[in-house]
Amino acid sequence: MFHSSTVRRSTALLAVILFLLSLSCFAGESPRNIILLIGDGMGIGAITAARCAGPGPDGKLAMDTMPVVGLAKTQSAKNLVTDSAAAATALATGVKTTNGSISVDPSGNRLRTILEAAEELGKSTGIVSTKFITDATPAAFVSHVAGRDQREDIAAQMIVSRADVILGGGRKDFVPKTDTGEGRVDDRDLLAEAAKIGFAIVNSRENMLASASDKLIGLFAPDIMQTQSPEPTIREMTLRAISSLCKNDKGFFLMSEGGKIDSCEHANNIAGCVKETLDFDEAVSSVLDFARKRGDTLVIVTADHETGGLAVLDADADNPKLKAGWLWGGHTGNMVPIFAEGPGSELFAGVHDNTEIPRLFAGLWGSKIGM
Repeated sequence: MFHSSTVRRSTALLAVILFLLSLSCFAGESPRNIILLIGDGMGIGAITAARCAGPGPDGKLAMDTMPVVGLAKTQSAKNLVTDSAAAATALATGVKTTNGSISVDPSGNRLRTILEAAEELGKSTGIVSTKFITDATPAAFVSHVAGRDQREDIAAQMIVSRADVILGGGRKDFVPKTDTGEGRVDDRDLLAEAAKIGFAIVNSRENMLASASDKLIGLFAPDIMQTQSPEPTIREMTLRAISSLCKNDKGFFLMSEGGKIDSCEHANNIAGCVKETLDFDEAVSSVLDFARKRGDTLVIVTADHETGGLAVLDADADNPKLKAGWLWGGHTGNMVPIFAEGPGSELFAGVHDNTEIPRLFAGLWGSKIGM
């Protein structure tokens, strides 16, 4: 029979061994590239609805094929129900902040983002969104403002942020006022300024695909993208960003957002929610194809928060029209899924706070974010 002291020593030794093993695994799983795909507002309901309408209830979306699955808590610094600004700040900096704030803490102090950390490591970086590129989620990775509505300030910070690829909507935040009244109050032409520092500027799908530049700003709508032809799809924008960023031998960080999932959920529009989620999953599929061929890229799919409280109630194989129930038209405090694949992906299994996601990124790269 073992004495209790012997058992305690054995338990302590086992704990030390497991800790050292975890460190060795952590150190050995360092991805060269990290691609973070964010479905804005995309909870389990949206994923289920898209699966039923796409491959079918028994089928799989691209994100369903990713081997590591977890959950993320999304509360902000002062509210159980976060907004996109606070949630994106958590995903970009690893720090909780108040609703409405963009990569500053509740006291207004600037927070270092994972994109900025990647730049300091010599990596290339990019942001993509199907909404306007100055919206809360992309803004949190490259700018620091007290309020998410400071779109012109965000745009001005964005062009000097050292991000190499910027693709989405929101052209009016970058250009002087036009005859229709759209444009910047200060009449600055940020696109002309960006061109002077080496960016190629495109405004159509064809020009985006034809451009050979590795520093690229593409703004395909005055405000929110329509996510239909002739605009580029999120898949096309994401792949175009990767085609530039992957040329850097030191690696890259890319955040790509399916922003209009959330817009449709706010309107309780099930058809739109399904369409936007399936579009987003096409981007996930192509990213996974890229990552699986290389073996050096960590891919994370998650959401900033859940919107609408969607529940799928029925899906008849003979009648593709889904029956769904919505809780309301705002955000909820529900946890959101994390799907992971690639070097370091095992760290994302289980239940996490959303702030842990970028902190794990930084740890894999031996870097620091936040304060």
